[in-house]
Amino acid sequence: MAQRRTRSSTNRSTGYGGLDRRRLSAWGEQHREIAITTLRRMLQQPLSTLMTVAAVAIALALPAALVVALDNVKRLGGDWQRSATVSVFLGSRVDEAQAAQLRQRLAQLPEVDTVELISRAEGLSEFRDYSGLSSALDQLTENPLPVVLELQLYPAALEPEQLEPFIDRIEQLPEVDFLREDARWAQRFQAILALLRAGVSLLALLLGLGVLLVIGNSIRLEIENRRDEIRIMGLVGATARFARRRFLYIGAWYGLFGGALAAVLVTLMVWLLAAQAAPLEALYHRTFDIQGLGPTGLGALLLGSSLLGIAGSWIAVGRHLDLCDDR
Repeated sequence: MAQRRTRSSTNRSTGYGGLDRRRLSAWGEQHREIAITTLRRMLQQPLSTLMTVAAVAIALALPAALVVALDNVKRLGGDWQRSATVSVFLGSRVDEAQAAQLRQRLAQLPEVDTVELISRAEGLSEFRDYSGLSSALDQLTENPLPVVLELQLYPAALEPEQLEPFIDRIEQLPEVDFLREDARWAQRFQAILALLRAGVSLLALLLGLGVLLVIGNSIRLEIENRRDEIRIMGLVGATARFARRRFLYIGAWYGLFGGALAAVLVTLMVWLLAAQAAPLEALYHRTFDIQGLGPTGLGALLLGSSLLGIAGSWIAVGRHLDLCDDR
């Protein structure tokens, strides 16, 4: 009976998959203690900690700021799906009834999503609003503007091998006078953004390697300063894993604090740019809402910086930590 009770008590203390809950709790408590101890030790050396965190933050702030800038340029440029248009200016002899028939024909093309007809009166009204020449336009005896068809294209039609033949077919229609190919500008701008995004990715990779070197060098110095302490830990039975864990936490703290400071720097830059956007808003008569990292960007920056800190610390520990074999 006593043996059965002992086995039953042991089974109750064992969690899912045979993992001892007490060991799991002790493991979590050990990690929490190491995290607090390493953070307290770093705060006791504010100058060296601040210098390392600042170097990491500057290295991370540059690519983060460039990513924010590219996102704002893309957003301010408008939705490129809506900008994928071809403006078809019809001949002066084409009336609105004929333009409506042509609109129905063009709407059946596989490259075209929607077709909007802009009448002569609507075109003149829009030109009056944007040109500021209302007094001069009042002197006109007839409307000189043609009927315009705005063709909204599908994204697949923006590919050069599809857009060029489509433009040629539209130009050959007898009702068409000339075209304004806004879709080409969308193509070019998207290509420029893709090139800049690739450049930012390469820069982020190089600066990420710089963060690894900075944190790795700081961990190396920390190991050298605590060499005697590490050897004593090894003599009393500490394993290499136990000693390594402390330095990995230090690297994680460096990365996390560096990412947080980088986020503050990027937010400050966005705030300064937003304050200087007023003259541009006055020129274009619209509001430019410059956005920062956002919750997703902030989370990605903090997570990435922490992982870089752990990786840099792992490399330094693997090269410089001299302890007994892991048991």
